Amino acid sequence: MKIAVGSDHRGFEIRGKIIQLLQRLGHEVEDHGCFSPAPCDYPDIAARVASRISRGEVDRGILICGTGIGMCIAANKFPGVRAAPCHDDFTAEMSRRHNDSNILCLSADLLGERLIDRMIEIWLNTPFDGGRHARRIQKILQLEQNQIHRPCPEQPKPSE
Repeated sequence: MKIAVGSDHRGFEIRGKIIQLLQRLGHEVEDHGCFSPAPCDYPDIAARVASRISRGEVDRGILICGTGIGMCIAANKFPGVRAAPCHDDFTAEMSRRHNDSNILCLSADLLGERLIDRMIEIWLNTPFDGGRHARRIQKILQLEQNQIHRPCPEQPKPSE
């Protein structure tokens, strides 16, 4: 699998370790920085990785910042990107199983190295379930393409 990896300055140290893990697991890795611990802007890094996913040039991406949230917000601005901020084994698994996430967003400040390694392996090895979840992913793609111009159907009101 071809995986693009990027971090801001807060994820600088863990990014190198993640790249080594991915290579040990047999994946081809693109390193999109940052390349020093000097402060940098996470949207720039997120854009590098997310654009590669959006254009189909890599299979998956991993982004690391202080919380994982900023990277996730920026990455999800690109068509076809389904970035998920994950914080444990369950969220890593479900982001793949139900949401077919293609970018894993991680916190450099809140997660330990062993947990990150385990989450990455789970995320890489968990298949998308498809079924009813595929229908929902299709609706997300339609939203990105501005094909849905009407509000969601109203929910039935509970019986009184």
